Amino acid sequence: MLHAYPPHHNAGAEWMVHTMLRATVERGHEVDVVLSSRLQDGPYELDGVRVHPYTGKGDLFRFLNSADALVTHLECTRRAMVISRLHGVPLIQVLHNTFDQTRNWVRRGPCALAVYNSEWMRAEFEAWLDSVRAPRPDAVVVRPPVLAEEYATKPGDRVTLINLYPPKGSGTFWQLAERMPDVKFLAVIGGYGPQDVRELPNVEVVPNVPGQRMRDEVYARTKILLMPSEYESWGRVGVEAMASGIPVIAHPTPGLCESLGEAGIFVDRDDLDGWEREIRRLLTPRAYGTASKKAKARSAELDPAPDLERWVAAAEMVAAQRDRMRMLARLTH
Repeated sequence: MLHAYPPHHNAGAEWMVHTMLRATVERGHEVDVVLSSRLQDGPYELDGVRVHPYTGKGDLFRFLNSADALVTHLECTRRAMVISRLHGVPLIQVLHNTFDQTRNWVRRGPCALAVYNSEWMRAEFEAWLDSVRAPRPDAVVVRPPVLAEEYATKPGDRVTLINLYPPKGSGTFWQLAERMPDVKFLAVIGGYGPQDVRELPNVEVVPNVPGQRMRDEVYARTKILLMPSEYESWGRVGVEAMASGIPVIAHPTPGLCESLGEAGIFVDRDDLDGWEREIRRLLTPRAYGTASKKAKARSAELDPAPDLERWVAAAEMVAAQRDRMRMLARLTH
């Protein structure tokens, strides 16, 4: 039960959930995604996942009798919690941030399984749940899975920012482009939020790019990726870029520090001199070669296979609770 889905909606959270559901299908399960948003297109299938755009409030109820588990995230969570409780379908919450609203969804439940996208986020949540004396739900960490072979390419010649949403660091990006007129920059329109689009002769702005086209249309044109985000719980595009050995310069959020590891080059988002210095350093062959090797090594370390195995096993354990939850729902209601 999700609000939007690829390829019509392209953001890290949606591609993370799709890759998880795709792995579930590959292990022999059936997955139907019921959207809360309308599309001009009718139902479609992506990598074996069947997607049903919104037609009315009763859409989900066609699937509840046969559903073993209900997966949700972000703005659909509140309604999914109610449906889970009333119909006795165990609920899996995929969590992408540590914001108060997200914390309270987990606290109020029901949450048969919390899926955290990083170790730091799991630690933050569990410390907070302990502080408010709320039970910890069963949990698994699934780092946003990036299948490196679907992103790896030969890097290009641009310094790139993906998503011109101001909290992602569009202000830093535009100031750097203005300071460095001799360098070619690339800006990719994001999948959400108001976009900070400007015009500079050394900057090319391209429309939002579906995930399956990012390799050819973005990473094949990118030499260095910039991530001056004020908040990232993980930072999927950085991991995608590293599959091609593209160095990533990032603001040191806890998520980016965990995802990029020792391959990341960290500079405070307000330190423009530092960002320019690192970009110019990476534009020299020797520094670039060293950073590129580190990026590829980190990409290999983040092989998603173990995380996806863990995810499917945890989801199957949740599904096994269905009969007991249905009985409890009948007794309660």
